[in-house]
Amino acid sequence: MLVFYEGYTDPKNAIMREKQIKTGSRKKKLALIEKMNPKWKDLSDDF
Repeated sequence: MLVFYEGYTDPKNAIMREKQIKTGSRKKKLALIEKMNPKWKDLSDDF
């Protein structure tokens, strides 16, 4: 189930952001999802 994503045109920026998210706490990750997708809708259909 896809509930969060960010789009980047520059691969270096995308990799940097992915590392930031991966090293973040679970609380921060959940906050990102809640901010973008508060109903936890599966976004894979729209992607």
